[in-house]
Formats: sequence, structure tokens, C-alpha cells
Amino acid sequence: RTRTRKPPMYKVLLHNDAYTSMEFVVAVLQSIFHHSETSAQRIMLHIHHTGLGIAGVYTAEIAETKVHRVAEIAQKSDFPLLCTMEPE
Repeated sequence: RTRTRKPPMYKVLLHNDAYTSMEFVVAVLQSIFHHSETSAQRIMLHIHHTGLGIAGVYTAEIAETKVHRVAEIAQKSDFPLLCTMEPE
């Protein structure tokens, strides 16, 4: 028998900074990561208070795509929002 293994999962992390607005972070969490308003607000406040928060957990390809999309949107909006990924 052949067993299929689940692919490794990666956490997509948003980092706090002194310049990116809270509203922008909430908008990113809603538009890219599909969080509800309440969930996005909760995650944003966690990021604000602790410096780091998990936006979602995905396979490597999806996580990379989301990291790049956040970087593009942040750059277009003139915010230095940092988004990274790490193995779960």
C-alpha cells in the first residue's frame, strides 16, 4: 500500500511596526486571509501588543503567494508591513 503524507504546513506571520495603520492590517487580514471583521480585529490587536501574529497556516506554495501579495499591497500603500512565513 502507498500512503500519502500531508504536506508540511507553514505559518504566515505579520510583524508589528510603528508606521502601518491598524486599519490597513485589518483590511489585509480580511482581503488576503479571508478573516471576518471580528477575527481580523482580534489578530491585529494581538500583533499590536506582542509584535507578531499568525495570519493563517497554509501549504508552502499558498503561504508564499500570500506573503508576496501582502508585500505588494503594502508597498503600493506605502506601508512597511512585514509578512513572513515559517514551518509550523
